[in-house]
Amino acid sequence: MTRTLVASIEGEYRRYKALAEGAMDQLDEAQLSEPGPSQGNSIATICWHVAGNLRSRFTDFLTTDGEKPWRAREEEFAARRVTRAELREKWEGGWAELLGALGALDDTALSRTVTIRQQPLAVHEALFRSLSHVSYHVGQIVYLAHALRGPSWRYLTIPPGGTDAYNKAPTHEKPGAYVEAAKTRPDGA
Repeated sequence: MTRTLVASIEGEYRRYKALAEGAMDQLDEAQLSEPGPSQGNSIATICWHVAGNLRSRFTDFLTTDGEKPWRAREEEFAARRVTRAELREKWEGGWAELLGALGALDDTALSRTVTIRQQPLAVHEALFRSLSHVSYHVGQIVYLAHALRGPSWRYLTIPPGGTDAYNKAPTHEKPGAYVEAAKTRPDGA
């Protein structure tokens, strides 16, 4: 069972998961539910949506339509006040569904067909579509967290002015290395 490509895709998902969590970990509980600019989505709302999307898309991934009849997508965007524990439970539930589905795939599955909203897609197309969707929302989470944190923000990647130092000793060019580095870097650099 060769998993070279699937493992690479999984690594990218894990990289974005770590970025979002690194951003959320910098906030206090109340900030997680604060609306974005112009009464936009809060981080809690974005997380609810990402979790709902992942749960719907990856439950019975290869055998059922990715838009499940039980999904209440519009409710994912409701303003909500949640505890950190509630947010983490919802977030992890969606990611567990995704990572479980990816763990069951090998590279030969990438050419199989799945459906999303009754539209056929090759598995690799569905995964790239989903990865793009997740990265879009992780960018929102990071941007919002940075704005809420202000000058106390710890950069999750190379901080401004740190490119030359990083280029001399790059530590997180591969997804797995980044995830591990993010766990141990106290400054988030």
